[in-house]
Amino acid sequence: MNSMAGKAVLVTGGSRGIGAATALRLAREGADVAFTYVTGEERAMEVAARIEAAGRKALPLRADAAGAGDAAGAVEWAADALGRLDVLVSNAGVGVIAPLDSLTLADVDRVLAVNVRAAFLTAQAAAGRMERGGRIVTIGTCMTARVPSPGGTLYATSKSALVGLTKSFARELGGRGITANIVHPGPIDTDMNPADGPYAQSQAEMTALGRYGTAEEVAAMVAFLAGPDAEYVTGAEFAVDGGYAA
Repeated sequence: MNSMAGKAVLVTGGSRGIGAATALRLAREGADVAFTYVTGEERAMEVAARIEAAGRKALPLRADAAGAGDAAGAVEWAADALGRLDVLVSNAGVGVIAPLDSLTLADVDRVLAVNVRAAFLTAQAAAGRMERGGRIVTIGTCMTARVPSPGGTLYATSKSALVGLTKSFARELGGRGITANIVHPGPIDTDMNPADGPYAQSQAEMTALGRYGTAEEVAAMVAFLAGPDAEYVTGAEFAVDGGYAA
């Protein structure tokens, strides 16, 4: 596969789960990939090694999306190191699932800083470095369409803000030929929400297909939106959720 040949990509939160799967998929499509991580340096180096094994450049960077400087700075670093920036996959995120009355101001500040502010700042910085044909793909959640039980208020609120960000960026950047879209994963088998975890069966039963998805299935959608066949797709939401929101 070489639909991304010659492209330069930044994936935030790219050392595990959906981020890692996306970084690897885009590398297999021919892109050079920079990605950020906060913890788990060993895992980040493993992802980098796999990207390089695919014959592409891999540039891991430790950066905390909670820091405004790190969020925008990662974009500048990636664009400078790769010589250009064609695609931003804004994947870094945190989730605090807890009863409403137990949420603290610290919880609110960190979730909004990582999930909303960082997504805005990275997209803003990326837009300043992209040429015509650039792509911004943001990772949302199925909980923007359906919150099936208590405890998801803060997480759903933060990810719902990304829908507005996506549609607004699509309008702001459309005249420059840059697209912005958002992908909403459903229950996905990752180390943060494993398919054999204590709440897995109930989540799987909420989907029309009756199963968890894989990080690779989400990455496939991201790869489409980042590629040449999605040139006329912008400002849109895409559910990769097995029918969770149906």
